[in-house]
Amino acid sequence: MRKLNLIVLMVFGLSGWLAAAESEPGIFEKAGWLGRGINMGNALEAPVEGAWGVVLEKEYFKIIKDAGFDSLRIPIKFSAHALKEEPYTIDKEFFERVDWAVKNALFRDFTVIVDLHHYDEIYADPTAHKARFVALWGQIAEHYKDCPEKVFFELLNEPCKNLTDDIWNDLIAETLKVVRKTNPERAVIVGPTHWNNIRQLEKLKVPAGDKNIIVTCHYYEPMELTHQGASWVGGASESWLGTKWAGSEEEKARIEKMFDVAEQWSKKNSRPMFMGEFGTYDKAEMASRVRWTSFVATSARKRNFTTAYWEFCAGFGAYDKEKKQWREGLKNALLGETRKK
Repeated sequence: MRKLNLIVLMVFGLSGWLAAAESEPGIFEKAGWLGRGINMGNALEAPVEGAWGVVLEKEYFKIIKDAGFDSLRIPIKFSAHALKEEPYTIDKEFFERVDWAVKNALFRDFTVIVDLHHYDEIYADPTAHKARFVALWGQIAEHYKDCPEKVFFELLNEPCKNLTDDIWNDLIAETLKVVRKTNPERAVIVGPTHWNNIRQLEKLKVPAGDKNIIVTCHYYEPMELTHQGASWVGGASESWLGTKWAGSEEEKARIEKMFDVAEQWSKKNSRPMFMGEFGTYDKAEMASRVRWTSFVATSARKRNFTTAYWEFCAGFGAYDKEKKQWREGLKNALLGETRKK
């Protein structure tokens, strides 16, 4: 997998990928490459890039790298840019835009996650969209099959609603068969239902023989803190305005308890754990946001979870794109004392 053919080198215009290690790294080593990451959210997973206030800029990749982050999760709404009927072809220009993002991430030596995000139709009607979902991944896998192993795939963000545990487990197995035809050693990320909820881990089933799987969970508790004032949550979010997080022993214990569940599952099943999303919306006071973020990030790291904050520069953003500067409290909370710059 580490050797790239000439076509891929021409497409991505990058060098230095041909050196191979003496042996293929295991999945725990690959998962470790994710380290401290961040989501490039509200851009390519919007119905149209820019509709949610973020257009990816080349300078963003340098800014994030210079800050000290290791990985980028790129949420992508492939479902909005593909034919509705067979053969479900992904739009060429959109694929080129995704290529541009992957290229820039790799140029900055990030591990990068190609994340299929916001496929709302499959949440509502999994049966009707099963064939299309598998076909999308057949195209994505074929398209990136010769990329470096630092490109990871995430099959689906936050399976939920009518995409139940049994249906999702079957879909994971079927989709992986297609992906493995062209990417037998690629790291693939999957997570439980109910929006990648830790409480659903025991119901997640991944093919036992596939050793290149990383499991992801998302964490936004308490919602009254992290989503206060968020319009998409509904009317209740307005009543949460003013919620603070003091970092009391009781508050910390709630987080520790949930992370213990994830850690125990990880050890029992010999699967690395990736906290693929966690964050606080900007309607919360900054002091509470920093305290919560620091404790979540630290608690994840001490259990050897890798992490990706939601997100870079929109409503949850650790970076202020208007002022062109990091929100230092959040950035330092995410990176830890040893990486402050």
